[in-house]
Amino acid sequence: MRGPFDDQGQLFSYISPERRVPTQHPLRTIRELVREVFRDLDHDFRILYSTTGRPLNPPEQLLSALLLQVFYGVRSERQLMEQLDYNLLYRWFVGLASDDAVWDATTFTKNRERLQQGDLFNRFMETRLPHQAVTPLLSDEHFSVDGTLIEAWAGHKSFKPKSDTDGDGVNSHGTTRKNNTLESTTDPDSRLYRKSEGKESKLCYMGHPMMENRNGLAVAGLVTQASGTAERAAAERMLGKNASPHTRITVGADKAYDVAEHVARLRAKNVTPHIAVNAYVTKTGQARKTSIDGRTTRHKGYSLSQGKRKMMVCMFGWGKQHGTMRKAKYRGLAGVAAGFLLSLIGDNLIRIPKLLAQRG
Repeated sequence: MRGPFDDQGQLFSYISPERRVPTQHPLRTIRELVREVFRDLDHDFRILYSTTGRPLNPPEQLLSALLLQVFYGVRSERQLMEQLDYNLLYRWFVGLASDDAVWDATTFTKNRERLQQGDLFNRFMETRLPHQAVTPLLSDEHFSVDGTLIEAWAGHKSFKPKSDTDGDGVNSHGTTRKNNTLESTTDPDSRLYRKSEGKESKLCYMGHPMMENRNGLAVAGLVTQASGTAERAAAERMLGKNASPHTRITVGADKAYDVAEHVARLRAKNVTPHIAVNAYVTKTGQARKTSIDGRTTRHKGYSLSQGKRKMMVCMFGWGKQHGTMRKAKYRGLAGVAAGFLLSLIGDNLIRIPKLLAQRG
């Protein structure tokens, strides 16, 4: 028998979003992990917001919405608000009732900037990882570092001489384009940089994650201006927080880190550099002198670190496909850093439930 077609549907619904989400949906476990972090960050939220004035959007809901943007690769915050308006799964994850109004996209952006000024994204990562259930998944002695270019939200036409204050576009044709004499008028924090010899130069930033070697989870992240020394400086800064004079740790890295000064500084911090040997042969047939000798390469741990280091490719692949590691959605160093950290947090949150399930 053919049923009646009622185009308008019922006026009221008595089914909550909690019942509409399947019990085996992967976002359920992730939501529980996120809510635990929010409870631990309650003190940080209180410091960030004033105790008087008009109530603003809850930071817990803002962070949840930003995580959804990373999980599902939503292109813009305006599109995120559109999805949040009619997608019951998004509303359930963020904590909005079916009848609650969503935020204006501009208001959401302003509140996101408040979160990144309070360094909430770094605090989120630092609070999630030491959790009792997550700690067994992490190694506290063996790490890997690497760097990746993040294309800035700025075009080459915006790269003008710093003396061109009137913006009349002084013709720089035929001159060498250097960062010390030119800057982008769209994103002044970005720098012109090329990945390797023969590649085109782009306005970009550098993202630097640090990964533990047991399960390949990101434990720290930094974004810097693009330069030839940025990778090594960021690695020393991140490793300095984990180094201890009483416990020796190891760090795996690629050939770009094989520099004598960098290796010496790592060893001074009680860090064993498991760095790939850079014995590049020049056009004249002369081999470059490496700083990694047989004292390091003869040990089995060296080859293990080099094998684990390749796990960062998966992290970069996910971040460039879903997150903001390929092209930044924000401008300025602080905004790009927030997007980069959200990509690392999103990758961790997707992988941690699977790893916990494997442990039984």
